[in-house]
Amino acid sequence: MGEDNASLLSAAARGDQAAWNELVARYTPLLWSVARGFRLGTADCADVVQNTWLKLVEKLDTVTEPDRLAAWLATTARRECLQLLRRAERRRAADEEPPDVADDAPPLDDALLLAERDLALWRAVDRLPEACRRLIRLLMADPPPSYAEIARVLDIAVGSIGPSRGRCLDRLRKLAEEV
Repeated sequence: MGEDNASLLSAAARGDQAAWNELVARYTPLLWSVARGFRLGTADCADVVQNTWLKLVEKLDTVTEPDRLAAWLATTARRECLQLLRRAERRRAADEEPPDVADDAPPLDDALLLAERDLALWRAVDRLPEACRRLIRLLMADPPPSYAEIARVLDIAVGSIGPSRGRCLDRLRKLAEEV
């Protein structure tokens, strides 16, 4: 959709499912990253992500700083992780020693910064001409398609993909520098 957070939050508060889906698609990777940073199991991570979205639903019409939504979600997810860990600790037997686990995960702020950087980059991609947007999105697909597949989808010569990519990336750099 490419809309800003304020528009998406407002639309979601009015019951627009597409706006809600866009918010979920945009920020769920960030929430999983935060939860994984606490070394939780998959089920616990899923609970944290779900509870974080539930908190947003409860506060949807009271968000005062939509541009800081990523930070709000990350903070809420961290609090959910800590609450989950506190509950688990209370259940643990008093005489049982917790295992020593080395924390080699990157700082949680790194995930937030990466998510914000990625969001800014994709917003810049959305401002590119349509041909560049399509090419960039195809090149960023996972798994990446071959140049032959890209040429077939875009109906261009294989030999023009590299130069086109270079021009599109130059435009993208200029747009990213404007932000």
